[in-house]
Amino acid sequence: MKAVNLGVLFLIELGALAAVGYWGFTRAAATPLTWLLGLGAPAVLITLWALFGSQKASYKTRGAVRVGFELLWFGAGVAALAFAGAHGWAIAFAAVCAVSKTLAVIWHQ
Repeated sequence: MKAVNLGVLFLIELGALAAVGYWGFTRAAATPLTWLLGLGAPAVLITLWALFGSQKASYKTRGAVRVGFELLWFGAGVAALAFAGAHGWAIAFAAVCAVSKTLAVIWHQ
């Protein structure tokens, strides 16, 4: 089960990136702006993850700061789905994130 949860943790990281990209591409804006949002929003999340969230992050986060960072990072994926009108997907994504991250804390992953 622990190995499965590690896979789920990776998939929800990718899911957050896909969600913000989906949000960007579904904006009712001129095509260049849509492309900028659709590609730029995931790029911002990738940069934040590289700086603060990854194993080799330049600025390691621990404790409450780490919890806050992950709430904002994964919350961005949930919010992006909600703002794109995919409310059911937003709820499902939030639930999977909550369960998987809770198990990760319990199992010290």
